[in-house]
Amino acid sequence: MNMLVDGEWRTDAFETTDESGSFERQTTSFRDRIRDDPDAQFQPEPGRYHLYVSYACPWAHRTLITRTLRGLEDAISVSVVDPFRDDGGWQFTPEKDGCTVDHVHDADYLRELYVRADPAMTGRVTVPVLWDTETETIVNNESREIMRMLDTAFDEYATADRTLLPDASEERVDEILDEIYEPINNGVYRAGFATEQEPYDEAIDDLFGALERWDSVLADRRYLAGDRLTEADVAMFTTLIRFDRVYHTHFMCNVKRIVDYDHLWPYLRDVYQTPGVAETVRMDHIAEHYYTTHPNVNPHRIVARGPDLDLEAPHDRDRLATDEPLAPSA
Repeated sequence: MNMLVDGEWRTDAFETTDESGSFERQTTSFRDRIRDDPDAQFQPEPGRYHLYVSYACPWAHRTLITRTLRGLEDAISVSVVDPFRDDGGWQFTPEKDGCTVDHVHDADYLRELYVRADPAMTGRVTVPVLWDTETETIVNNESREIMRMLDTAFDEYATADRTLLPDASEERVDEILDEIYEPINNGVYRAGFATEQEPYDEAIDDLFGALERWDSVLADRRYLAGDRLTEADVAMFTTLIRFDRVYHTHFMCNVKRIVDYDHLWPYLRDVYQTPGVAETVRMDHIAEHYYTTHPNVNPHRIVARGPDLDLEAPHDRDRLATDEPLAPSA
């Protein structure tokens, strides 16, 4: 795969799997934080920060949902890359539906922003990116940390009267985020990019074992952490919304579909129907990206046509609402 090496773009520098055929996710490079602290380099200010995303990418999608649910559209601007990623990496193609120019620098490729932030950058060029227009650098490109910053650091500028981290829930939400990351969020990639049978089988066992477990948890709990929608649900949602459309077929995660689960399927519809969430879902971008961007998985780049999911169907999960916002560890 492609990456920057000492600030130069290389198309042969990164292998997605190790010698055993197991998928290896490279760690993110920029890990600074926005904090409401007079001594902090990055302080929360409206109009100062810009978010680079892809509608196709589940990691970028979780930050876009958080921005929307917290009502930060006026405080934090956004640029959207093309879902098709060729040898040049993520590209800005405003002529394509749903894509935009780079509103900050008018760059052609996202990699140009990485080199602006670090001229000697070595690493993959990924979305999301949280950019600081004041110091002209990348604050962070780790989706979970960006999600947390958008959720907690901009209260003064958020127009939505909600939080994705209810009182006293941070420890439990972080625990769930950890629990779902490796088997589910990353598990679909571990399965899809495996090049040997054993790591594929291990990923599939982990993935569907975790899906069964959370399906059981959701039998009597509206959301993953209890009665309130949290960051954990956003992180779960961006994997589940892609599952039947791309992961089931493209990544060979075909033991079951999400529509086959008694509780995960209505749970997915419940989150999708949360005001603001559906507008962040671009299934056309999702399908185009996965089926055309991984030639080692789908060399002919044929985009599978289905399925057509009825995400607007009633879910009846509001009956599970209680007066207790936080559930104990599952």
